[in-house]
Amino acid sequence: MEKKGALAALGALSQETRLDVFRLLVTQGPAGLPAGAIADRLGVLPASLTFHLQQLVHAGLLTQRRLGRQQIYAAEYTAMNALLTYLTENCCGRDAVSAPVCDPAAGCCTAATTKTTAA
Repeated sequence: MEKKGALAALGALSQETRLDVFRLLVTQGPAGLPAGAIADRLGVLPASLTFHLQQLVHAGLLTQRRLGRQQIYAAEYTAMNALLTYLTENCCGRDAVSAPVCDPAAGCCTAATTKTTAA
């Protein structure tokens, strides 16, 4: 992830409702949730929720798909992992990244250590 993408993701997450939405959807795995269920669980008005969901989609943190008449939203784990890697790539002054990698298909979070090159 480049700095511009990290800024977009962090900016999208810097609002309380959007952070709550993202954290909820991370717990749901790739199946995600319909917009109505998200609104119900978080107690957010549907019109307001639509705006927040679009901000997260635009930042690349959520995917959106249609299922019949419903819009289903899911966390974009690749983007989330890329953001965590970007934020921790210089941890302790080293070029080794040891950020958790969240992969719902593999049973969720595992520790991953990768070597990065200086840009």
